[in-house]
Amino acid sequence: MSETVIKVENLGKLYKLGEIGTGTISHDLNRWWARMRGKEDPFSKIGEVNDRTTKGNSQWAWALKGINFEISKGEVLGIIGRNGAGKSTLLKILSKVTTPSSGKIKVKGRIASLLEVGTGFHQELTGRENIFLNGAILGMTKSEIRSKFDEIVDFSGVERYIDTPVKRYSSGMYVRLAFAVAAFLEPEILIIDEVLAVGDAEFQKKCLGRMKDVSVNDGRTVLFVSHNMVAVQNLCTRGLFLENGMITSDGSIAKVINLYNEKTHQKNSIRVFNNKDLWVSEFDLLCKSSAGGMALAFKQNVFHVTIESKIEVVGLYIGIGINNMSGVRLFTLFSHHMNRKFDIKKGINKFSCAVERLPLKPGTYSVEIYVGDGTDTYEYYNHGLTVEIFPSDSMKQLILPDETQGDFIVEQSWL
Repeated sequence: MSETVIKVENLGKLYKLGEIGTGTISHDLNRWWARMRGKEDPFSKIGEVNDRTTKGNSQWAWALKGINFEISKGEVLGIIGRNGAGKSTLLKILSKVTTPSSGKIKVKGRIASLLEVGTGFHQELTGRENIFLNGAILGMTKSEIRSKFDEIVDFSGVERYIDTPVKRYSSGMYVRLAFAVAAFLEPEILIIDEVLAVGDAEFQKKCLGRMKDVSVNDGRTVLFVSHNMVAVQNLCTRGLFLENGMITSDGSIAKVINLYNEKTHQKNSIRVFNNKDLWVSEFDLLCKSSAGGMALAFKQNVFHVTIESKIEVVGLYIGIGINNMSGVRLFTLFSHHMNRKFDIKKGINKFSCAVERLPLKPGTYSVEIYVGDGTDTYEYYNHGLTVEIFPSDSMKQLILPDETQGDFIVEQSWL
């Protein structure tokens, strides 16, 4: 039976909106007196779930509520969810940056956390001094830190600036050194938040490779928060899906990502032109071979477009433009190229376009949608709509898209 290194029981974090602390000394005393008697926080009864889609009536909100899970030694746990779901709050509590309002946490082993740029760094100290400071915080001796020093500096790539105060570092240099310190000073538990997004693609790939090495070869535990589902899928074996401060799903990473996609990616509601006669209301991308509806690279995928209309229009073309995240057009699916026109009736109209082997690498891409007759444009949508492409089973070794190799996968035969 595997050893449990983190056990969380009925964890909760309650905040008063618009206030630091509880707002008044009397409130603080009421909470302290309840805690001393082993009673429930008196304000937890009026606290509401942190649901940003509805307007609450209480001044108290649960950033986290009723969180229960265990993590075994050597496990790589991916924590996913929308912005504001409670992911960072959970990591801060586990890292002892903030205290929980209720519940218990049992941790076995040293924790190294990278929660935001510059976590644990002293602005006035040099990079060298901060390495030794962080090592001391983790309980390491000078000789232990010194034995890892060259590896840390080499991985971070900031050797030239190692004796410069970190307050003069760029955000990229900051996160490079901070990750190297956290990953090489041999903590039993490594906690990484979305901060890796600050680094460039090459450094992100190095970091993910190092985290995989730490878990597989060294048997250390990793908690990883990211909105990059490709990275999460390739690095993690298990996932937690948080919604409104509560755990919606806990299980295999594939199962959790499937649920996340169903709730966030697949039904992209984009109705913003209510004053028009015709508009695109939904767009999604589905792979036929994926039970959870993920878009998979180099598999058959179907683009779905829903058009709502107040009028009848005859003979319109539909175009779907796919761009990389730098805004460069990669290809266009255009019914005009296939000499295919569509008649739009009043109400809801659904259309689809199948691509036999989607040639895109795993990653995030932006989408533009055109509806028109070639002369008049009835709809043109390009307001931040994105799709996420995941690796298929034969591509699990891909951690991140390698930008130096382009965006496409060309069908090929090697002899």
